[in-house]
Amino acid sequence: MSPEVPIIILVFAIPIYFLSKWVLKKMDIGDNQNRKYIAVIPAIILSPLLYIGIIMIWVFSISYYPNVTFNKQKWDSNYEERYKMSKDIIKSDILIGKTKDEIIELLGNDFYAYDKNHISYELGFVPELFNIDPVFLDIYFENGKVIKVNQHRS
Repeated sequence: MSPEVPIIILVFAIPIYFLSKWVLKKMDIGDNQNRKYIAVIPAIILSPLLYIGIIMIWVFSISYYPNVTFNKQKWDSNYEERYKMSKDIIKSDILIGKTKDEIIELLGNDFYAYDKNHISYELGFVPELFNIDPVFLDIYFENGKVIKVNQHRS
């Protein structure tokens, strides 16, 4: 645990202590001396929970990204945010059954060809904690037609 963590928890504990003391007074629980000791309990319990809660909210907020319906203009103009459209492309099956030429017309010429039956488009970087690798949309062909579409990290 870094030295900042106890200080941050203490920063949370002080207002929780005074808030607890005020609530105890409003509820008329105990006398003034007892309230001081009773208010320490919620401060000790709630401060670390509040700290963990704030960290969890932060982690979830940086790993969230919206799912956007596929739009050719957005796909062509914003390479870094193609990942937002990838789930729609995969779930809607809009590529299934199309030929390679139709895929190139729809998604563009900036793909990587693994072989004649497998091409891949870069989708950008998905916002996640410690994510340093781009994500790719893999398109698989059989008999010249798309049979499967998925995504992977490099």
